[in-house]
Amino acid sequence: MEIDRRRVRRLIEKSRTQERALNRVIRRQAWLDPVADAVQKAVGAFYGALGAPGRSIKNVMHGTAVLGHPLHPALTDVPIGAWTVGVIADWLFVATGRVPALAGDLALAVGVAGAILAAVTGYTDFHETEGHERRTAIVHGLTMSLVLLLDGVSLGLRLGAPGTRFTAIALSSGAWVFAVGGAYVGGHLTFGLGSAVNHNAFPFEGPSDFVRVGMRSDFPEGEMRRVEANGLPVAILRRNGLLHAIGAVCAHAGGPLEEGKLEGEVVQCPWHGSRFRFGDGRVVDGPATFDQPLLEVRERGGVVEVKLAHPLR
Repeated sequence: MEIDRRRVRRLIEKSRTQERALNRVIRRQAWLDPVADAVQKAVGAFYGALGAPGRSIKNVMHGTAVLGHPLHPALTDVPIGAWTVGVIADWLFVATGRVPALAGDLALAVGVAGAILAAVTGYTDFHETEGHERRTAIVHGLTMSLVLLLDGVSLGLRLGAPGTRFTAIALSSGAWVFAVGGAYVGGHLTFGLGSAVNHNAFPFEGPSDFVRVGMRSDFPEGEMRRVEANGLPVAILRRNGLLHAIGAVCAHAGGPLEEGKLEGEVVQCPWHGSRFRFGDGRVVDGPATFDQPLLEVRERGGVVEVKLAHPLR
């Protein structure tokens, strides 16, 4: 009996340390890397070919501009919802004839239109992924692209000869199953791997009252310095004699902002190029969509102190 208990405990401990099956499978697929490389280069070349407007358009597609929130997840509900309605309407038409065939066609068309925009925003976000996150993202992207292709063919069949309707319905129904799988991978990408989430949302509390972070001489003109304030990494810049402070961890993917390139009061993250303004913490250019935590700074008797301008939670 004691041996059985020990064996059960070992099995439980082993199961707790095992990586999720989805992650294990994706890590083994080395062939995904050249595919991801090609897609990222194509996305970069597309926006690069647009010249100066390309950066502005890319910011809109990320959600940096206009929305101030990742745009892709806000759009994906449209095709998933429309396709679900379409599949239900299609099979009610087949089974009962009480639902008009046009209902399924219209729902499918709405889903395809929404999926095209979701695909553009999704591949835009994909451009700044790397490592295991990138492999997972390309699985999600390719799966949903296949769904879009199948539903596009289904829509074309519906507009063609009447005898192809059942084939079109079967095709869009199969595509819906793939869409559910692709959505699962997309959800894991965001909630399991933290892709595109605000990296300043959880780990740090930060000071609600002024705390000491150094002396006046520690912060020379025109240079960034990283300090810790109640566990919150802070980047401090002295510009024109005045000190400015924002969170040092890039909201997009956690990059160290103090190692980035400084242009006036704007710092560019060294990892993926997001740009933030020291004066108010605002994101200037994506892929980041969330602002940096802003801190108030004061100097008293040569001592530099900071506190959060707004609570993080």
